[in-house]
Amino acid sequence: MFNKKTIRDIDVKDKKVLVRVDFNVPIKDGVVSDDTRIRAALPTIQYLLDQGAAVILCSHLGRPKEGPDPQFSMRPTAEHLSKLLGKPVAFAEDCIGPVAEEAAAKLKPGEVLVLENTRFHKEETKNDPEMARQLAALADIYVNDAFGSAHRAHASTEGVAKFLPAVAGFLMEKEIQYLGQAIANPEKPFVAILGGAKISDKIGVIRNLLAKADQVLIGGGMANTFFKAQGYPVGDSLVEDEALEVAKELLAQGGTKLRLPVDVVIADKFEDGAQKRTMAMGPIPDGWRIMDIGPETVAAYRKVILPAGTIVWNGPMGVFEFPNFAEGTFEIAKAVAECKGTTIVGGGDSVAAVAKAGVADRITHISTGGGASLEMLEGLVLPGVAALLDK
Repeated sequence: MFNKKTIRDIDVKDKKVLVRVDFNVPIKDGVVSDDTRIRAALPTIQYLLDQGAAVILCSHLGRPKEGPDPQFSMRPTAEHLSKLLGKPVAFAEDCIGPVAEEAAAKLKPGEVLVLENTRFHKEETKNDPEMARQLAALADIYVNDAFGSAHRAHASTEGVAKFLPAVAGFLMEKEIQYLGQAIANPEKPFVAILGGAKISDKIGVIRNLLAKADQVLIGGGMANTFFKAQGYPVGDSLVEDEALEVAKELLAQGGTKLRLPVDVVIADKFEDGAQKRTMAMGPIPDGWRIMDIGPETVAAYRKVILPAGTIVWNGPMGVFEFPNFAEGTFEIAKAVAECKGTTIVGGGDSVAAVAKAGVADRITHISTGGGASLEMLEGLVLPGVAALLDK
């Protein structure tokens, strides 16, 4: 399924290897507060070091508006990586230009260097060939291990591959294998669970999955737009009025495949301490809003989830950041964990939900990329992957 060359297919001994990682991690008071993405890159980094390469890491962090901004510096990630690797990690105050060139030139096999935030240069997001050329000049080989950024054609994700032999890291390979397999050749029954606030973010995904999946289970805010499209009054619930026509089309296309909640938990305010009640799906009273799926829906969805051969889940079932309205999401997380098939969870909120529900270790594959995993589920080609050498 994965037809791109990986770091296993090339000789890196005594070579300088530029690795695009996804170190876009939360940082509080200069310290990394969640290192999931850094840990996900360790197998690739460690393999390259073991093979005698000098490893140069580059990544973006956040969305700095006007050039360099200390709150978006990569330095804390370098310090954190040093602890994880148990060895010093050098840091360059820039990702291109004399500072980066000097730091890269000094780097010896078995050593690691982290470059400053690629987005401190506005040329990064414009995929500027000159910036890509300067990045490429630091190394002999390019490795893309940043699946979370692979859907973007930027200088450090796609441009560099035009100047150096370009291969995939282990994380990239794993992501594409799982998500690609799920779309191209899933074990049946194939069940997709889609939640989150908006239909508009996932129109292409829903269309593609309705063509491929046996069942598509809907929850979260996007369900409200479907309800309104069916003619139900939804009270003060979050609705995308501009997506009602699309929702009608999708309901017609989906037929019995597209499953909506049969009962909901409603609240009189958008807050954790709001008055709440559970009702069968019907007209929502004025002043109330849908906040979660109800127990009947959980039971119905469980029946579909447990015997599945492949499950893809993206987006929570309700406002799970409020403990009072988290039950639907957590119950679905537990059901997915109990499924014996291949289970894939993507998107920041769903990943957080399986972690909070305490079942993350029972999911086959947790994707590190939100937008990238959605684009793969939509059947799109990711520019950062297309740019790599074919096997």
